[in-house]
Amino acid sequence: MAREQWGSRVGFILAAVGSALGLGNIWRFPGVAYENGGGAFLLPYLVALCTAGIPLLILEFTIGRRYRGSAPTAFRRIHRNAEFLGWWQVAIAIVIGVYYAVIISWAAWFTFFSVGQQWGEDPETFLMAEFLQAGDLYDFGTWLPGLGIALALVWVATLAVIGAGVKKGIEATSKVFIPLLILLFGALVVQSLTLDGAVDGLNAFFTPDWEAIRGPQVWLAAYAQIFFTLSVGFGIMITYGSYLKRKSDITTSAWTVGMSNSFGEILAGIAVFAVLGFLAFETGVPIEEQTYQGVGLAFIAFPAIINTLPYLAGLFGVLFFLSLVVAGFASLISVVEVPVAAVEDRFGWSRKKAVAIVGGGMALVSVALFPTVNGLMLLDVTDHFINNYGIAVAAPASIIAVVWILWKWKELRDNANATSVFKVGPIWVACLGVLTPLALTVILFLNVRDLVTADAAEEGYHQYQAFGWAVAGGALAFAVIMSLLLRRKETPPFMTEEEARDVEEAAR
Repeated sequence: MAREQWGSRVGFILAAVGSALGLGNIWRFPGVAYENGGGAFLLPYLVALCTAGIPLLILEFTIGRRYRGSAPTAFRRIHRNAEFLGWWQVAIAIVIGVYYAVIISWAAWFTFFSVGQQWGEDPETFLMAEFLQAGDLYDFGTWLPGLGIALALVWVATLAVIGAGVKKGIEATSKVFIPLLILLFGALVVQSLTLDGAVDGLNAFFTPDWEAIRGPQVWLAAYAQIFFTLSVGFGIMITYGSYLKRKSDITTSAWTVGMSNSFGEILAGIAVFAVLGFLAFETGVPIEEQTYQGVGLAFIAFPAIINTLPYLAGLFGVLFFLSLVVAGFASLISVVEVPVAAVEDRFGWSRKKAVAIVGGGMALVSVALFPTVNGLMLLDVTDHFINNYGIAVAAPASIIAVVWILWKWKELRDNANATSVFKVGPIWVACLGVLTPLALTVILFLNVRDLVTADAAEEGYHQYQAFGWAVAGGALAFAVIMSLLLRRKETPPFMTEEEARDVEEAAR
């Protein structure tokens, strides 16, 4: 059976960049950079990119191409006892996909609301009380039809793209959406730089605090941001790597994807801090008191800023929220592709069947659970635990298993070097096998420590630990169960399209 492949190297890179350039680039990086030394943060950030992000991208691209399969299939072909690592990554992708689509539907609504600033003078009240009708995590009840319909449309579009296949669906969409995202965000940056106070915002963002980078927390924040943003550790890049042609340049592609992602994050920082500088200029409130992250930045701070713009306010809002939609949609496609490809490989299903059952099941869960009054809290707690205690455990576990326990680093190094211009060697192995899992382990330890030592009375995740651990633990339990169920089922003999042609020619 011939495995689908990317039509071109450009198409693969655009798809991988589209996966990495997600919502986290726009609303997480600027705040993290500002809190950890401003311009000085760029140094540990770039070090983390070169010593962890790029090496891990090279590893995952190579695993996918070398073993020609989605995460469970690739790990199974490495060693039959390693298959659960692949299903663990699949489970994480399923959880992320179910809630990630929700944020895209919010951004779509706010693109519409931007015309005429329909959120009114108090964006926070509009978001929380009117739009989301936000309640507590355990406030089960009202389903919100406006949110539900928008979310359903997001899922229909996503499954349509994935159902069309790698070349005609994912690659073709990426070739349109990534240039569109660059155009939209470029226009947003240009417009933000024309605002009064923009220079003050950029000074706050780029002024280096060299004292800050002497502390370990800044370096850990840099590594955490790299892991968060590059779509590594939960099967995406292994799956995308499995569609590479056998002579693809692995290392150059990894560097291109990693650097493109980082450039996009820095652009996001410029745009965000330029408008925060404008808001400080207008209100007199210092920039440090205006910084937001996540939902607060996107759906409260930016609408408040848009309300004060002297001209083209509606256009600014449309550019910003449409950028969120495009970036989020490109990432969601890659996330959902992980479980779809996994069941294609391990169960021998057709793509349409896999999309209908797996993708359709994810869509139903998403539409049923999240357009509700407890949807925001459900999303927030799920996101926190699956990222901090799901990916942060699965990623180092897979690295240690492949590099040290199964001792596959030589084979993977040689496979990557065979077709790459830039060769990897001892430095790559040291960064990948020692520095990366060590950084991830320390980050995980600090996250667990902060959670355990939190005051139960404090507002945060402490009171929702039971639900959060159930999500993170459920992903691991799913992985173990799937690997046990499929333990005696060997992987089907996949071939690339090139190899299938070679076989046909030899048969003649």
